[in-house]
Amino acid sequence: MPRSRDLDREGPGRLAHVSDPDLEALRSSCDRALSAHGPVRAADLLATVPPDTAVDRYGAGGVVAELEAEVVALLDKPAAVYLPSGTMAQQSALRVHAGRTLRRTVVAHPDCHLFRHEGGALERLHGLVPRPVGDRNRMLVRADLDAVAESPAALVVELPQRDLGGQLPPWDDVVEQTAWAHDVHSVAHLDGARLWEAAAGYDMTPAEVAAPFDTVYVSFYKGIGALAGCCLAGPADAVAEVREWRHRLGGTLFGLWPGAASALTCLRRRLPLMPAYLERARDLAGLLRDVPGVRVVPDPPQTPMLHLLLETTPEAFRAAARSCAEEGLWTWADAMPTGDPAVQRVELAVGDATMALSPEEVRAVVARFVGASPAR
Repeated sequence: MPRSRDLDREGPGRLAHVSDPDLEALRSSCDRALSAHGPVRAADLLATVPPDTAVDRYGAGGVVAELEAEVVALLDKPAAVYLPSGTMAQQSALRVHAGRTLRRTVVAHPDCHLFRHEGGALERLHGLVPRPVGDRNRMLVRADLDAVAESPAALVVELPQRDLGGQLPPWDDVVEQTAWAHDVHSVAHLDGARLWEAAAGYDMTPAEVAAPFDTVYVSFYKGIGALAGCCLAGPADAVAEVREWRHRLGGTLFGLWPGAASALTCLRRRLPLMPAYLERARDLAGLLRDVPGVRVVPDPPQTPMLHLLLETTPEAFRAAARSCAEEGLWTWADAMPTGDPAVQRVELAVGDATMALSPEEVRAVVARFVGASPAR
C-alpha cells in the first residue's frame, strides 16, 4: 500500500489536518491516552520546570548551560548549544557546513524534514540545494549514495525514519554512509530528533549512535515530552558558529530557561525508560498483528513507535475516535490517508500514557477502529 506523506513532523505522535472539531473539543475531557505521554496540557508541562530553576541571560548560564553540558556528556561531543527549534538548529548547522566546505548541496532522504516541512528554507534563506537520494518508500542506504557524483556540503541521515514508522537502517550501513561523506571530504549530520528512541532500537548508548556523525541534532519535545526546544552538538568551533546563527535567526531570546529546564527534567526522567517503551511496542505488535484489518509497520517495531494500517474509512475512523474520546480515552485526532480510500494510517508512539494501559486494552481499542472483536 502506498504510504501517506501527511505526517505532521512538528508534534509528538500527532497527525495532520484535524477535520472533526467535535472530536477535538473532547480532547481536554480525556483522562487517558493511547499514544506517547498523553494529551499536552499546560499544567503538566509547567510542572517540568522546577521552581528553583537557574535562569539564563540570552542563552548564557543557568539551566541552559547545565542542559548543554548534559548533552555533551550524553553524546560525547565537544560542545552543544540549545536552540528553540529543530528547524533553526539544522538549518544553522548546514549553513555552517556549507560555509566550511564551500559547497551548497545537501544530500538526504526524499522525505527528510529539511526538504518537506520547512517551506524551502534551505534554498530561500541559505542558498543551499536539496539533493534527494534514494526511494522515499524505504530507508536510505549506502548503495543509494553511489548515484551522487558531486561532493555535497553535507549528508543528512535521519534516525529513526519517522515517516516509515520509526525504521532504522542496519547500523553497519549507517557507518558506511558517514564514511562515504568523509571520503568525499564532506560531513555527516544526524537528524536525531528521535535519537533517544534510535539508541534503544540499536541497543546502543546515545553517544555510540552519535559517534560517526560530525554534528547531531536532538529534540526534547518529541519522545522526551518536554517543552519545545533542542540541542545541536558537535565540534566546539562549529557549535560556536551555530550560536551566532541562532542569534541571526532570532533564536537567542532574553531567557531560554523554561524550555531548557523542562528538557533537563524530562530527559532525566524518560531517557532511561526508552528500552521499556520499545519492549512494549513489540509486545503490542505481537497482539495487533493478528487483528483482522490491522497491519503493523514495521513488524516488529524497531523503535518505541509503530504505524498501523487500518482497514476502515475516514468516516468510520472518526466515529471510533469520537466514541473513545467520549469514554475519556484520547486516541487520534485524525488518520493519514493512503492510496487506498479504505485504508487509513495512524502512528502509535509508545510513552507514559501507553504504558498506563495494558497491552490487552490497547488491542481492544485498536480493534474498535476496524470493527474487529476485542477478544484474542
